[in-house]
Amino acid sequence: MIKLKNRRVISRLSRYKNALYRFRELGFERIYSDYLAEEVGVTSSQVRKDFSLFDMTGNKRAGYQISLLLEKLEQLFLKDRIQKVIIVGAGRLGSAFSHYRGFSREKIEIVAAFDIDPSKTSASRSVPVRPLSEMDDFIKSEGIELAILTVPERVAEDVYAKLVNAGIKGVLNFAPIPLKPTETCIVTTYCVELELETLIYFVNEGIGGLDAEDCD
Repeated sequence: MIKLKNRRVISRLSRYKNALYRFRELGFERIYSDYLAEEVGVTSSQVRKDFSLFDMTGNKRAGYQISLLLEKLEQLFLKDRIQKVIIVGAGRLGSAFSHYRGFSREKIEIVAAFDIDPSKTSASRSVPVRPLSEMDDFIKSEGIELAILTVPERVAEDVYAKLVNAGIKGVLNFAPIPLKPTETCIVTTYCVELELETLIYFVNEGIGGLDAEDCD
């Protein structure tokens, strides 16, 4: 299983990658850790430490070469091939993910959605919605490893168990219930209500200046 500490490192690397793309679009060829740290919201020493874990080195005088950093980060996040993902739960949130265009920029392809409600199934949509009963065979035949879960709380654990048994290795969970990782499957849970409650607390308390690490 991936430890929380390592998850935070990977999360920061993703933010570095996005920031590096922006710097490259502005015409930068090299960058110092200080500038990247300020853009992402961490310390420069944290940037250097994170990069060193993956043998990404720079020069004190010239900084880091952006093209080399992006090449290594793209290899790390497997951006050399399309990542196929399924959605389980074809309600409003699941449908929104199905039509989100930003996935294509990151070489993520939503290949199918699944739902237990027959009225939602449709083979004619850009992302076909299939019966939940077909999910197991589809995952195995297509070699799917990633899933987005947007089902109601009452069925989340059962559907998650089906995903794990079918061979899914990573789940992004939007159901309002925590799901435990297994030896073969990593779970990241995003609870909108929890995030809003946390935001409301800090707003009401007048606490500002939170950095990216405080938000992990």
